[in-house]
Amino acid sequence: MVRRGIFGGHFRKNGNRRRDLLVCCFGLAALGTVLFAALSVPKDFTRLSNIVFDAYQRFKPRTEAGAPVVIVDIDEASLRQLGQWPWPRTTMAEIVDRLGELGAAAIAFDMVFPEPDRTSPVRAIAALAKAGIPVELSGDATELDNDAVLGEAFSRNPVINGIAISNETGARLPSAKSGFAFGGADPKTYLPELRGGVRNLSILTKAASGVGFFSFPIGSDGVVRALPLVANAQGRLYPALSIEALRVAQDAGAILVRSTGASGEAGAGSPAMTAVKIGMFSVPTGPAGQFRVYYSGLDRMRTISAVDLLSGKRELRPLVDGHIVLVGTSAVGLRDLVTTPVNEALPGARVHAEIIDQIMGQIFLTRPDWIGGAESLLAVLLALAILALALRANPLVSSAAAAILVSLSIVISWFCFSRAQILFDPILPALAAAAVFTATMPVLLLFTDRERRFIRGAFGRYLSPTLVERLAQNPQALNLEGETRELTVLFSDIRGFTSLSERLDPDVLTSLLNDFLTPMTEVLLHHDATIDKYIGDAIMAFWNAPLDIADHPRKACLAALGMVDALERLNADEDGRLSIGIGLHSGACCVGNLGSAQRFSYSAIGDTVNLASRIEGLTKFYDVPVLVSDATRAGARDLAFVEVDRVQVTGRAEAVTIYALLGGADFASTPAFEKLADAHARLIATYRSADPDAAETALSRARAWAPTVLSRVYEVYGERLNAMRKGPPPPGWTGVFVAPNK
Repeated sequence: MVRRGIFGGHFRKNGNRRRDLLVCCFGLAALGTVLFAALSVPKDFTRLSNIVFDAYQRFKPRTEAGAPVVIVDIDEASLRQLGQWPWPRTTMAEIVDRLGELGAAAIAFDMVFPEPDRTSPVRAIAALAKAGIPVELSGDATELDNDAVLGEAFSRNPVINGIAISNETGARLPSAKSGFAFGGADPKTYLPELRGGVRNLSILTKAASGVGFFSFPIGSDGVVRALPLVANAQGRLYPALSIEALRVAQDAGAILVRSTGASGEAGAGSPAMTAVKIGMFSVPTGPAGQFRVYYSGLDRMRTISAVDLLSGKRELRPLVDGHIVLVGTSAVGLRDLVTTPVNEALPGARVHAEIIDQIMGQIFLTRPDWIGGAESLLAVLLALAILALALRANPLVSSAAAAILVSLSIVISWFCFSRAQILFDPILPALAAAAVFTATMPVLLLFTDRERRFIRGAFGRYLSPTLVERLAQNPQALNLEGETRELTVLFSDIRGFTSLSERLDPDVLTSLLNDFLTPMTEVLLHHDATIDKYIGDAIMAFWNAPLDIADHPRKACLAALGMVDALERLNADEDGRLSIGIGLHSGACCVGNLGSAQRFSYSAIGDTVNLASRIEGLTKFYDVPVLVSDATRAGARDLAFVEVDRVQVTGRAEAVTIYALLGGADFASTPAFEKLADAHARLIATYRSADPDAAETALSRARAWAPTVLSRVYEVYGERLNAMRKGPPPPGWTGVFVAPNK
């Protein structure tokens, strides 16, 4: 019993099942590992995310909003002219009063004054008195206290004291100047509580209009990317220096903190901060109040050197009037320089200026609540897409797809950043896709190599090297489990081989067969044939399986002509006179691995195969080297065909029209063939119309132009015409010849 698809069921099917199982196991394990790592070691993923988002800021920095912010810079030039730091508090008081005179809306100090001024005259007088040198003062001694002078300057102007908040000290902090109103949960219930910090002198704190912390939480890599806008220290809430300056500049009251659970805010899970409102400006925040700075570089940032401010040589009112003024330092020795995503050394005051400019421009980098779920979902989808491709596509396609999908996650992330300022992290999706690809690729390569080695071994002997390589590079094109395809089937046979084998010794016969089959095989492989089998002296081959072959009927006909030419060369070399018959037919066949569980081969079966074999048998009767069916002739353009007969072969009720293949396109275009074809067609037509006289005339003309290979054909028609003259054909005669045997 012939079984279909034995190899496909045994090797391809079982092999593919094992491959698919391993690919799924490895791919899902890789995906699970990445997701687990994202949950268990989030800091490592955060480092990678920061690298990506920092790069985005460098590629597309924020457009400067042009907020009314100016910096008074205690720079190197100021230190050279006014002396080393710290300056006397009277000098700082001059700076404050000068800014007040110029119309500053708020004056925020990015520094702290925690200790009394050692250069204050009252401290010198006290030291002299302690040494026994009495000093008498006339007038108010307050003028001799530098700290008091600065305090009075603070009280006359809208000044915001800067403080540092941290866990490094438990020193008592002053109360905040700003009030806080809550929408939702009290921030003190969920913000981490800090121990203390560094405060200003009490006289300065009391005189100031506001208090804000300027300390930055530095990342593990030393880069300032985000800072909280509200801090919880010693049971009290404090605003950041930037938003406190905004509050004072607007003469606003309390700072409104919105948390989860407030009207319009989701309240599921742990309480968290969602936004802060300062006067007319609302700012979205992270759960712990953190604000991600979107740096612009502030290329147009107005900066005034402290020495220029005090000298009065420049007209500064347009730069200061109605502006928020940040007093800070860029001098390297004072160490108020920080690293940001866009600058390796940026003065701290400029970071606060960036925040104020960003808030007033209402451009924010955000990570909505749903973003983490979206990143995980995309990671799973990309991983499953790569897994599906690994199961269906070859390694090259899978590699290209993996690169595209990884790039897709980056494109989505960049699109979210550049268009909506949403921080969509591409790291998890990209790593998930890369991990699944890396885990599954060795399995794919192993099985692909195994499959290619099998294909080369299984098909190398009956397919041309070009087709074998095509098949090895694209194993998916091979269907070994049986399929119906349109084929052109060729049978060839040595005529008189039985009697020849009786006369020759076995070794001589074997040598003769090898000498014959070798050039025949070369011709077939050269014309992209699939050699099905050798049956003694016979050859069965077909076209258009396992790979698609364009114009396969024509290629089969050219192969048949090539076999005839090769036989002539062989006869000339061996001084022999072998002759062959070749039959061709095109039609639907079942093709695949056929045989038993112990032995099988890639072959074709069906009526098309049987008819091709019968047509080859008719070459003996008509003594024509190559006969083809009408189906093959219809697909082989430009070749030299003449119709031979309509024949009803053994075992088949329907008649088939057969043609003699006489030559290629060069012969078909010659005048001799055109005259032959015209006379021959006239012969066939008059014969089938039962007109023996006209047919005899056409036969004579055809014989004048016909090659010797048609001699027997014309003998047959001569005999039929003689019989027709003896008596008319029976009623219903169609001119179909019934072949007496196979």
